[in-house]
Amino acid sequence: MAVVGVVGTLGASLLTQSRADRNKRMEMQAAAEQRREERDHAEAMLGAERAQHRAEESLALRRACYITLNTAARQYLTAQVDFMHALRNETGVEAALEQLEVRRTALREGYAEAQMIVPLQVMAAAGAASRRLNAGYGRLKQIAACTPHSQEDLDTFEAGVEQSWAILSVMRQQMRFDLGVDTESASGI
Repeated sequence: MAVVGVVGTLGASLLTQSRADRNKRMEMQAAAEQRREERDHAEAMLGAERAQHRAEESLALRRACYITLNTAARQYLTAQVDFMHALRNETGVEAALEQLEVRRTALREGYAEAQMIVPLQVMAAAGAASRRLNAGYGRLKQIAACTPHSQEDLDTFEAGVEQSWAILSVMRQQMRFDLGVDTESASGI
């Protein structure tokens, strides 16, 4: 009977130790799982923060590009109108032509930057504006090459200026839509 008591006591202590070890292992596994979940959550949060930072940087980059491109396009068209008036009045032609060339170069630089960073819908509007402005430039250079300057050709050019402003307005509206300033794109206008 004493042997059974000793074996029972030893067995009970082994069973208790075994359960304690198993409980300890389970606690350690639970703690490891919690640390893994916390690490995964921290990594997910860091990834989300990085994605948000990239999105904010992209938006800031596009905004700066849009400001540059919009300003350059407006100044290019204004320089064309100034050159047209200089040709019509036959005064300040050289200065107006010089300013036109400066504005043309500025638009080309802004457009080249836009080609690298803006979405296709905005690029389509910017491309239409660029083509229209460059066609106007070409037409003015043709008119300037003829002496005397054809007042009829200048009147025709002037009549098309309003359409040029409208195309610039569509481009600007696409930019505003992309930036989230407006809720409807220019194609919905």
